[in-house]
Amino acid sequence: MNLILLGPPGAGKGTQASKIVEKYNIPHISTGDIFRKNISEGTRLGKKAKEYMDKGELVPDSLVIEIATDRLLEKDTEKGFLLDGFPRTVEQAVALDAFLREHGKAIDHVLDIDVDKDELITRLIGRRVCSSCGKTYHVTNMPPKVEGECDACQGELMQRADDTKGTVENRIEVYNRQTKPLLDYYDKLGNIAHLDGAIGLETLFAQIVDILGE
Repeated sequence: MNLILLGPPGAGKGTQASKIVEKYNIPHISTGDIFRKNISEGTRLGKKAKEYMDKGELVPDSLVIEIATDRLLEKDTEKGFLLDGFPRTVEQAVALDAFLREHGKAIDHVLDIDVDKDELITRLIGRRVCSSCGKTYHVTNMPPKVEGECDACQGELMQRADDTKGTVENRIEVYNRQTKPLLDYYDKLGNIAHLDGAIGLETLFAQIVDILGE
């Protein structure tokens, strides 16, 4: 099962992705995670990506396409995958479709999670991420048991540099301008489902399972 997860920053894609890959036993391929790993390791790609991400801008198509398609060649994707953060533009989607056709594959389902802008801003500026294991919390919606400390590994919780109000608003604007055209692209292909990201985590996941099947 080959899936794409779409939605603006703060829509809850990460939470739903974790539940999807656990249920269907497919790898979660997040270009954001890949880029952040490169940034933390100070690689050439990481340094280039950081310049864009710190401004809330999208990493150029050429870099994203290269890293994403290389990842899709790894053995654990043979039975399927969940793409999160890629494609982000129609150009990336066209490149992905061409790549998959070359390898005898196709996207089965596109899941689009939508959330109101004001709710997105509230979610993101309150988000905290464990500096050790990457687990995500929220200061009001999902706080840790001990303030500033990860429940899982006791690592320090940090606010991401791109989770400030100004940067969040820019990220949403960038999404609206560059990524929303993807919805029309996949609507025409007939393989997209539009979902309300404000209905609650479990209700949303139940709807996703209805779409994908048991």
